[in-house]
Amino acid sequence: MEEEFITEGCLEEAAGKGALEETPEEDMVQEGVHNYSTADSYVWPTDPKVLKKLEWFQDQKLGLMMHWGAYSQLGIVESWALSDADANWSRTGIDWEVTGEEFKKQYFGLNKTFNPVRFEPEKWAELAKEAGTKYLLFTTKHHDGFCMWDSQYSDYKVTAPDCPFHTDRHADICAHLFEAFRKREIGVIAYFSKADWHVDSYWSEKYDRGSYQHRGPSYDPKENPEEWERFVEFTQNQILELGSRYGSLDGMWFDAGWVCAHNGQDIRLGEVIERVRKFQPGMLCADRTIGGPYENYVTPEQCVPDEPLGIPWESCITLGTSFSFVYEDTYKSPREVVCLLVDIVAKGGNLAINVGPQPNGCLPRGAAESLKGMGRWLKVYGDAIYGTRVCAPYKKDGIAFTRKGKTVYAIQTFPEASAQVPEEVWIPYDGKVKEVTDLADGRSLSFELKDGGLVVKDTPYKGEEAPIGRVYCLN
Repeated sequence: MEEEFITEGCLEEAAGKGALEETPEEDMVQEGVHNYSTADSYVWPTDPKVLKKLEWFQDQKLGLMMHWGAYSQLGIVESWALSDADANWSRTGIDWEVTGEEFKKQYFGLNKTFNPVRFEPEKWAELAKEAGTKYLLFTTKHHDGFCMWDSQYSDYKVTAPDCPFHTDRHADICAHLFEAFRKREIGVIAYFSKADWHVDSYWSEKYDRGSYQHRGPSYDPKENPEEWERFVEFTQNQILELGSRYGSLDGMWFDAGWVCAHNGQDIRLGEVIERVRKFQPGMLCADRTIGGPYENYVTPEQCVPDEPLGIPWESCITLGTSFSFVYEDTYKSPREVVCLLVDIVAKGGNLAINVGPQPNGCLPRGAAESLKGMGRWLKVYGDAIYGTRVCAPYKKDGIAFTRKGKTVYAIQTFPEASAQVPEEVWIPYDGKVKEVTDLADGRSLSFELKDGGLVVKDTPYKGEEAPIGRVYCLN
């Protein structure tokens, strides 16, 4: 995943930017940004426990996504600069020599200096709670293969003797982070890259391409089935390890969509997920961009679909300019994030807002302040967000709609602080309405029915700037 927020239309606007593609499946990823599956490829689960968990997921609406690894020390995009085929966009801002070989060695050596001694999982979880987020989506391992947990199947990990952080009491980062969030009743979803660019059963210089690497394996799995099987066993072991040794997981989120059966790179994901579900009943699986029975929800990246999708979905969008930590990054304001959240929820989706932690283990101050501001708005108006479902006309004339039970919420947002705040509000909802109340204080508001909607009166707002948003309850 990579920076640059793409608004309506998603990846179509990102196409043609010059990344060297090797296969049709890799065309699903442009400059690190993944396209998303269509509703036509969605397969509704038949397991009642998975269906129940999907209802839970659609109730949550807001997740905190975190891309964190040894790469944070450089303040560059996670993993992608290791791929020679993606060098033209991923190595910008890096003083790398002609071939890139020295840089790749330096990147893979970042584990030897990763020492986030200011990592305090309890503070992270407390901030997530204050921000109003309902689940954590954390990168256990990105494409570079560096494990943020104590994997028994890799020496390239945060708990290895060559990583200075291994002596810290929080060295098993996933274990401590997951537990801190669970204590606050925040769900846990584990991000896992199906590609691993560090293990020689995936990337190796002994094949024809030598040191030149792209996203896929260094070899053709059909021509080297024993090598591919070695990688499959390694990958399944790590998935099973996370699913069996790190407490209750609400879901696993699988990146690297080019690793798939139709591309000749079948890791038999369903096989291992069903094993995990024997002791994690109902655990969700998001095998993104693949479709079928193990993509339980789809994942638009850095974008918001134009219309409701009619299936479970989640937009993963950066709070700053990048998924990974960037020095002196700029962050979306609480106003921007709330307007984004409202747009997504009105279309039936979730927002996973991404923050890249600093290399020392702290969360960037600008990001934290933005999250707190979002949380202050949600503390007042969260009933119109959490646990809701879509309600036609979804979003019209500046008003977004959600529904919970018999109540319809009409959400008016103000993208600009300088916007005029009208004392009368036109709500284009043509359903039956007997009462209109202000969600903030419960006041009953006078209104007048008109063709195709209603005009709500007596809605003054006293302040130097427009509110982020306000909500009317229609009953």
